[in-house]
Amino acid sequence: MKNLTATLVIIALCFASCKKEVKTETSNADSLKLDGTKTETPVAEAPVDSAAQAKAWQDYATPGEPHKLMSDEVGTWNCDMTFWYEKDSKPEKASSVATVKMILGGRYQEANYVGKIMGAPFEGKSTLAYNNASKEYTTTFIDNMGTGMMVATGKFDEKTKSMELKGDVVNPINGIKSPYREVYTIVDATTRKMEMFDTKNGEEYKSMEIIMKKK
Repeated sequence: MKNLTATLVIIALCFASCKKEVKTETSNADSLKLDGTKTETPVAEAPVDSAAQAKAWQDYATPGEPHKLMSDEVGTWNCDMTFWYEKDSKPEKASSVATVKMILGGRYQEANYVGKIMGAPFEGKSTLAYNNASKEYTTTFIDNMGTGMMVATGKFDEKTKSMELKGDVVNPINGIKSPYREVYTIVDATTRKMEMFDTKNGEEYKSMEIIMKKK
């Protein structure tokens, strides 16, 4: 712990030093734009002592209760998957097995999916993080059925035991980016439900549901 604290102090001091140099250069720069208007002088940040900086970085790096929530899901899960490719379209069924583990000292959750979709082999990988500084979750997902990465952020609602995450996805047909929404619900100790909602022609519809059962 002493080594970690010392490292965090060094990082914090270097960060503060760099920010100070940048602000000095900014304040010495010409205050006039090419069109003759004045630029706004950046407001200097209040100084923070090294002990406070070290504590802030240590708190940022230390897993907490949200990470404990993620670690509760470590194990193997059978996934019953349902897809809707259009609103009110006939559902397509698929299945996969997810292996969930915590990585990097219990700071992040990683899940690997293996199964079949429409008879084709399917592999996917997701990561889940809780940012102690921003107080929000971030999820990423990649698979062998595309070359893009899905990224969404959101918060956990203790009352509903669910997490709502929002992001954007690019349609490979027309290259247009559109929003998507994911709702992840803790049903009980061995059951999870993940719902995906896509947007088409400005209207949101449910595009996927996964019921996960822990082995």
